[in-house]
Amino acid sequence: MGVLNITPDSFSDGGKLFADGAVDLDAVREQAMAMLDAGAAILDIGGESSRPGADVVSSAEEQRRVIPVLDALADLDAVLSVDTYHAETAAAALAHGAGMINDIAGGRDAALVATVAASDAAYALMHMQGSPQTMQNAPAYQDVVAEVADYLRQRYELCRAAGIAADRLLVDPGFGFGKSLEHNLALLRGLESVRVQSCPILVGLSRKSMIGLITDQPVAARLPGSLAALLLAAQNGADLIRVHDVQASADVLQVLAAYAAD
Repeated sequence: MGVLNITPDSFSDGGKLFADGAVDLDAVREQAMAMLDAGAAILDIGGESSRPGADVVSSAEEQRRVIPVLDALADLDAVLSVDTYHAETAAAALAHGAGMINDIAGGRDAALVATVAASDAAYALMHMQGSPQTMQNAPAYQDVVAEVADYLRQRYELCRAAGIAADRLLVDPGFGFGKSLEHNLALLRGLESVRVQSCPILVGLSRKSMIGLITDQPVAARLPGSLAALLLAAQNGADLIRVHDVQASADVLQVLAAYAAD
């Protein structure tokens, strides 16, 4: 899953595709096509930063950023995912061809769950303690793996009760979303334990602060650490990995696949 941040303030690449109050659709398409050529199957389009302490963006502004991108990429051979927790944005995105909703709030909004249920789109449910504005203030758990697994199981069951088919659901433990470095490492080690039924596990580790804390590298220099984390996640059960650096990530996964082949 390749990341397309249509924001001015995302922690890694904010402003690259959105500057001076407008989306650079030519740059978006160029990056999207490069990601697909490198091996991405899904493009995750985000119109609101979810970095710790990020400003809240209205659904209307989020749609102003995201919908033109969906229209501009509609002809590409890829699943277009929209990273949103706003029901109104999800409804508009689905109407403009999105095939997946990536919800960092894990279905907390019943209206969003109902919107997805009325479609045939995939739905990724992520665990987050608190909100992007508060999540890293003082994250605390008795047993982070068990608590995240229990939360994702509850959200999965809620979605199934709302009429969303099991084969449309994914779960994401939410690395960096209300977790300390120790919490993130525990989840990485116990990744298979957060799987719900046969749901694919989605993870996002690329360039995150946990990589910086381990390597003492700034965001721009976190590719080697991100690739190490990607490899561990794939070995420990991840089925879909959200990345900024698609070509390098695909190369790592190809080596792992060759190594694991009979």
